[in-house]
Amino acid sequence: MQLSEQEIVRREKLERLRELGINPYPADLYPVTHTSKQVKEQFEADKEVVIAGRLMMIKVQGKASFAELQDAEGKIQVYFNRDEICPGEDKEKYNEVFKKLLDFGDFVGIEGVLFTTQVGEKTVKVKDFTLLSKALKPLPLPKEKDGVVYDAFTDPEQRYRQRYADLVVNPKVKDVFIKRTKLFNAMRQFFNDAGYFEVETPVLQSIPGGAAARPFVTHHNALDIPLYMRIANELYLKRLIVGGFDGVYEFSKNFRNEGMDRTHNPEFTAMEIYVAYKDYNWMMTFCEKLLEHCAVAVNGTTKAKFGDHEIDFKAPYARVTMADSIKHFTGFDITGKTEAEIRAAAEGMGIEVDDTMGKGKLIDEIFGEKCEGNYIQPTFITDYPKEMSPLCKEHRENPELTERFELMVCGKEIANAYSELNDPIDQRERFEHQMELAKKGDDEATGVIDYDFLRALEYGMPPTSGMGIGMDRLIMFLTNNQSIQEVLFFPQMRPEKKALELSENEKVIFEILKTQNGISLNNLKTQSGLSNKAWDKGIKGLTKHKVAKVTKTEDDLIVEII
Repeated sequence: MQLSEQEIVRREKLERLRELGINPYPADLYPVTHTSKQVKEQFEADKEVVIAGRLMMIKVQGKASFAELQDAEGKIQVYFNRDEICPGEDKEKYNEVFKKLLDFGDFVGIEGVLFTTQVGEKTVKVKDFTLLSKALKPLPLPKEKDGVVYDAFTDPEQRYRQRYADLVVNPKVKDVFIKRTKLFNAMRQFFNDAGYFEVETPVLQSIPGGAAARPFVTHHNALDIPLYMRIANELYLKRLIVGGFDGVYEFSKNFRNEGMDRTHNPEFTAMEIYVAYKDYNWMMTFCEKLLEHCAVAVNGTTKAKFGDHEIDFKAPYARVTMADSIKHFTGFDITGKTEAEIRAAAEGMGIEVDDTMGKGKLIDEIFGEKCEGNYIQPTFITDYPKEMSPLCKEHRENPELTERFELMVCGKEIANAYSELNDPIDQRERFEHQMELAKKGDDEATGVIDYDFLRALEYGMPPTSGMGIGMDRLIMFLTNNQSIQEVLFFPQMRPEKKALELSENEKVIFEILKTQNGISLNNLKTQSGLSNKAWDKGIKGLTKHKVAKVTKTEDDLIVEII
């Protein structure tokens, strides 16, 4: 591991602390009495407090110094005075430990009293301090010179990989995740107040059902069977409605082995709720009241800024049928059209299609390409063609349609809901149609029938409405973040590639190996022209970096790149 100069210095300080008998990583409880926020809100001069956090700024001024301490609630100024901390003759704790051995990023505990500086800043006067954790790596703190900020920790890839550092040095990032928690709490409260039950369903499933998506596959060794990571929890929640629950919901981690972009992550959080004796019209009203409630809980208002748009989540929302939407934006009426007619229309609109696409997929492509992006304010798109909704009840007035809606915001879907299909015979036929599409090559069609779910429906499921909401996407809209990676603590990323740093001696040896891989050790040493000492360091370093290996033969040692 290559260490920077600062990292080397910090390790030297670590050893010096231990030499002084100071444990840089103590295990015992530290008796914190106040947070930085409580200090400011409950401020009283001369009040005794015990606080803890990271040192984010140290300004040494001889025998008196100022520092800034950051905890979970914010920052507070602290004042170190040599004679307050070391009232006797021994000044080592201030002169040696504080001034020389503490760094930005170290966790410290502080016992002190409150006072106000001459410029009016609420401050803690330190009576004693305890090192709680020595930071061996410097934080990527932004620097400022002549009013210009530089070296800010803003590179997205670094921020997502090192979210721990991102949260420390970019306070606004933490606010996003606080709002995320507020959203979940508000939604949970809304459901609980309505009398619905939060439940849990399996993440590992023998059949990946409830959505059209490509699953992650794993293997259960004890049962010797393949299992699939959950793509949706719909079919399990409906089983609970069959079992007698009137309303159930779940915040579920779902996994889809598909593409990644600014609005998709392979691991994501969805909320699904199912309520007996309701239909999709009731669910639309329920949905808009829910989102209005959540917007106020998160931001204190129904309005939210997203890019150049101001979204208003105040109910009610506009309702537009899919057929009317397509006709409005393209002039083409999908009503009563055959698959061939719809395919020809899509091609005429310049939409890329292929033979694997059935009628439903073709309509979905037309809507996605020509209509979806036009809906900025929350809008319900309703009454989807039956081919697009294998789990949805047939429309009560038009057998070609289903009782389904999707909620669009800023051109993106954030909610999907049905009057749920509870006819087991119809459901079986829909599943079989999906299997035919899968055989044609539609990789999003359901290629396996969940016979246990069909059996559950045969026991009888009452009229039910269900809805799913993408929680990650919803919090993006409520916090004005254009990328899903900004609202996930640890988004999925490619493995980090570390650059290999070679010494000058190692470079000489490596260059020869690149052209003469498998060269004998003696020949390599001769060609390198290095002294014995330089050669020993070079070859040991190269093999340590795992870019070369030495193989022993009967006659010689062979070095090769791996």
